[in-house]
Amino acid sequence: MAGGQTTAAAFLVSELRRARARRGWSQEELAKAVNYSPSMVSAVELGQQPPTPKYLEQFDKALDTGGIFGRMLTELVSLDKAQVWQRGWRAIMAESWALRWFEPLHVPGLLQTEAYARAVFESDPLLDPGEIERRLVDRMSSQEVLYVEKTPRIAAVLDESVLRRQVGGRKVMHEQVQHLVRLAVEHPHLRIQVVPRSAEEYPGLNGPFILASMADGVEVAFLGGQIGGQELDGAADLLRLQRTWEATLAVALPPQESIELLKELAESWS
Repeated sequence: MAGGQTTAAAFLVSELRRARARRGWSQEELAKAVNYSPSMVSAVELGQQPPTPKYLEQFDKALDTGGIFGRMLTELVSLDKAQVWQRGWRAIMAESWALRWFEPLHVPGLLQTEAYARAVFESDPLLDPGEIERRLVDRMSSQEVLYVEKTPRIAAVLDESVLRRQVGGRKVMHEQVQHLVRLAVEHPHLRIQVVPRSAEEYPGLNGPFILASMADGVEVAFLGGQIGGQELDGAADLLRLQRTWEATLAVALPPQESIELLKELAESWS
């Protein structure tokens, strides 16, 4: 969305996803039908890759839509000044009513302070200063979703090691953990829980993920990675991640105990 309004590009992407869901196809099944890779289908539905006229031609043919999606691209989307695929995962967040976010490596991007986010980006020697600034602006602006009228309900679970690993220096860590405390106490739609270091091996340690419940009833998962990310909505993948979430939640401290631990950790960085 741009300026709080849905763009034609955002509408096209959401309708592509709905059309596939109505047919009962997974992304893999659609990929076979349109003769594209599953990663291409995922990138289009995530907003990371613009659908080409050829892709939409194949999509319209496979789903027998009479060419509606191809016409949307040429007659509507071309008029957009801000297209959904320039925003990626943020388009998914904007359409969600609930997010479940697990992070064993860093503070979730939505909850990062500017100094912490900068330190994360600056740790990558392959990013030049211009790219670091671009990513930082994008990261900070993505946090607007926390303060819009229809903020999604967000449950964030972090491993305690995230809060004990120094990122950007002690002052940065102190401010970051204090920021988490403020959010956990004051934000009406946000719950933060911490898996204590006393917990033994648990499924969440296999990697970060997000489960998003969309306004149209679709469930989507997102796996972070070194290069981009991957959107999943297959029934088997969603079930596995939902079970991983429940198993992770079972070893996390309750919300109030998590807040007390956050306060202790903030003090430890002062």
